[in-house]
Amino acid sequence: VEKMRGPVNTKIKLKIIRKGQDNPIDVTLVRDNIRVRSVRARVEADDIAYIRITTFNEQTTEGLKREVGNLSNQIGDKLKGYIIDLRNNPGGLLEEAVTVSDSFLEKGEIVSTRGRNAEETQRRTAHAGDLTKGKPVIVLVNGGSASASEIVAGALQDHKRATIVGTRSFGKGSVQTIIPLGSGNGALRLTTARYYTPSGKSIQAKGIVPDIEVLQDVPDELKARTDTKGEASLRGHLKNDGDEKTGSQSYVPPDAKDDKALKLADDLLHGIKNSASAAPTSTGDNKATTDKPKAAN
Repeated sequence: VEKMRGPVNTKIKLKIIRKGQDNPIDVTLVRDNIRVRSVRARVEADDIAYIRITTFNEQTTEGLKREVGNLSNQIGDKLKGYIIDLRNNPGGLLEEAVTVSDSFLEKGEIVSTRGRNAEETQRRTAHAGDLTKGKPVIVLVNGGSASASEIVAGALQDHKRATIVGTRSFGKGSVQTIIPLGSGNGALRLTTARYYTPSGKSIQAKGIVPDIEVLQDVPDELKARTDTKGEASLRGHLKNDGDEKTGSQSYVPPDAKDDKALKLADDLLHGIKNSASAAPTSTGDNKATTDKPKAAN
């Protein structure tokens, strides 16, 4: 990869060998700065703003603000609320997870990191100003939602700002510190702390338990490959003092009409169902909600 890097607008020639092809293919590319689009959005059911966040990079909060503004203007006064889809989002930058969470909160803690010593504890808090102006929010998660995704889901859940729908998240709640070993000698990555939600729950090896669990109908040919084992199943993972959880469904149907979690989110925002009647989660630390999708207090 390092050999492929170079100044913007310069050319690089690649020779590609494909399986089943006798002759290699020559491809010439022009180098440029690549901006990964981490936020995509659409209008759902004419009156719901659906926003999918695929990763947390430097442009995520900026993209979220842009799409919230676009959808709010497009839908207008009939806007029922927001669906924030974090399914199969592996995480990314902590700072972006904090600012995305802050976009929906008026005050309070977002996340804390705690090491071995009490003086190492760091807390991140929200600032006044709800980007959605208090509209109800549904957050979709599954077994592929990890790290920064879990920070956002945990913060909005603990502050009762959003209803979490889907399956238990991955459980990646540890903080790594990279220590350079000097020029040309690489670096050492150490686990130095854990992430905690505002209510004091550790994410590590447990994940975020949704308020309402929704299992998708998985095609028979995919059933062996659609469950994520989770952090707790990884060899050498950082142990959690509480009960660890492994295995959670991570399948998302390619066709939105077959997406049971999305359909439930639509129904909740339209008032067709409330969370008390929608098969709430009966396991884990989080108690099921019994009210409507959560708007800002």
